[in-house]
Parts: sequence; C-alpha cells; structure tokens
Amino acid sequence: MRTAFFILLALACTCQAQTTPQTFTTVFKKGEAGYNSYRIPAIIATKQDTLLAFIEARKDSQGDAGNIDLLVKRSADHGKTWGPAILVWDDENNTCGNPAPVVDQSTGTIWLLLTWNFGSDHEGAIKAGTSKYPRHVFISSSIDDGNHWAAPTRISSSARKDHWRWYATGPGNGIQLTRGPHKGRLVIPCNHSDHSNKDLHPYRSHIVYSDDNGKHWEIGGIQPEKTNESAVAELSNGGVLQSMRSYHGKHNRAMAISNDGGSTFAEVYLDNALQTPVCQGSILRYSFSNNGNGILLHSNPAGKGRDHLTISMSQDDGKTWPWQKVIYAGGGAYSNLVRLPTGQVGILFEKDNYQTVSFTTFSINWIKSK
Repeated sequence: MRTAFFILLALACTCQAQTTPQTFTTVFKKGEAGYNSYRIPAIIATKQDTLLAFIEARKDSQGDAGNIDLLVKRSADHGKTWGPAILVWDDENNTCGNPAPVVDQSTGTIWLLLTWNFGSDHEGAIKAGTSKYPRHVFISSSIDDGNHWAAPTRISSSARKDHWRWYATGPGNGIQLTRGPHKGRLVIPCNHSDHSNKDLHPYRSHIVYSDDNGKHWEIGGIQPEKTNESAVAELSNGGVLQSMRSYHGKHNRAMAISNDGGSTFAEVYLDNALQTPVCQGSILRYSFSNNGNGILLHSNPAGKGRDHLTISMSQDDGKTWPWQKVIYAGGGAYSNLVRLPTGQVGILFEKDNYQTVSFTTFSINWIKSK
C-alpha cells in the first residue's frame, strides 16, 4: 500500500508539472464597456513583474478602420485577475492601434509604439494613395508601471519612409537586446506597403530600433516582398530572428536572421515546420543556456483557418521546432507570448472568432509532454 501511495504521488506531481492549460481568463470581451469588439493584443511583463495587456478597442464595428481606441489592463498576480481598462489614446473618431510595447530594462520605462490614421480612411484607400492622410507612426511611454501614459508623439520622420503608404507597428511586443555589440538596443517589428514597383507584392516587413533608450528611432532592416506583420526574438549570439506573416502561398512562416542587431538581414526563408494560414504570430526568447542556444517559443494558428493555436519550441535558435502542441483547438487568431517571473509562459490571444481576448499560462514541461 505504501509503495502504491508513493507511485500515485509521483504521478500526481508529474501531471501537475505537465498540466495542459485548464482555464482561460477573459481579459476583454466583445460588446463590453461600450465597444463593439476588441482585437490586436499585445502583452509585456514590466520590471515590477506587472503584466500589461494592450488592445485595440473598436467602437463601432469589428473592422480595422473607424473609431478605434488603444487601451491597456494591468495584472499584479501573473494574469489571474486584471484591473480596469486604462485609456492610452482616444483621438475622437480616428484609428489608434497596432500596439508594440517594449520595456527598457535599464530605466524601467515602458515604450509603446503604435500607429494612427484618419478614421474614414480604410487600408485600401491608404494603399492606393487616395486617403485623406497617410498612416503615421507614434510613440507613448509610461514611467509608473503602466498606470499613466504620455500623450503620443509622432515619429514618422525617422521611422517611416515618405513613399510608404500602409504602416503597422508589431502587433505584439518589441525586445531589448541583452548581449553582443548591440546590447541595450530596443527593437520593434513593423511592416509597411511599398508601391514603387507594380510588379512586386506591396507588403514588406521591417525593423525600427533605438540605441539611446527610446529617445530616437530609426529604420533597420527592410525585408523583400510578401512579408507583413512580424515578431522578433534575440538569438544566442545577440542577433535577431524575425518571424513574419507570409504571402508566399505556402501556409508557413517567413523567417530571416540578422547578425547586426536588426540593422540588416540575411535572405528570407520559409519555415515549413511552422505551418499556419496567413496570420500574425508571436516569438519569445524564453531562456539562454551556458552551452549555446536555450529555448525559443513560437505561437500561431496552425489549422486551415485561424484555429488550432499552436505552441512550438526550439532549442537550436529556431533552426528546428521539434516540439509542437495545440494550446486551443477552437478559434485562435492573433497572439502574444510573455515569460512570467514564475517560469511559466503566458499567452494573450484572440479566442473564439474574436468573441474574447483571453489569457492562459503553460509550462515548458507541458510542451515536452506527450
């Protein structure tokens, strides 16, 4: 009996360490607080271990244009509960969105890059050059752990080329490099449309970065055609891996590596291990290791549509992704990964065909378990 008890106890401990996510906490819900819907999530952990969940709050419809505000909610208990929504930007009937936050670990400042366009200008008109105003890049910041936010200021003159039409920051978190010659650099993934060559697909990913703690921003590497919304992670050598929404028609992610902190990139390649429809995704540096590469995580829908939200894990700097597990089999679209101080991983994602934006956590053992 005693032996059986200890066997059962060991099995219980193993199951606890490898638990499949049991609960999904609703952070934003369609129709609440006077908004039609909530889309385009981003999440970060601050220096004080607070989680900040950013969202586009769409006033009149679920569409990408019109009256859209930018909100954030805070969690002080690793995502179990969330405080009230804090308004970051409401520019009347105009579109304020595409949150791309990053924490400067040296100062504690939270920088938030985002975009703006005139509310009645749809993406098609902006891409065609017939919109009333172009799409602009803005920046806000918080120095009190996300409780208050500075009025957004425009940085298009340094972060956007004049001939670009569509423009989007993120959506999802930026990173700060922790090693190599560009240690301390803040890196934000972005995308734009370039219509200078009508024979090429207009969408392209790019990088903007700051080497002076967020005071000034400049354009880094620009990817070739058929790349779009993207995410970035630091490589073991201080380089940058960019994972991009792809229009190559291969149902996978477009990837590129930079060995100079995001200033330039090697040739784009398509990663068949990361199967996905045309959609946004997230990539996270979970850990480094003394003997090399540590752990990278990736999230994206892996079904024929935006469903079967899948977590992939690599231990060779993204060369291979041998561990893959579905975290939610229903509707799961845009997502953003974050490492928690507990060692767990959090994911904020669009759930059930945009009915909610929800949060859950998982462990590395869960990904490795069968």
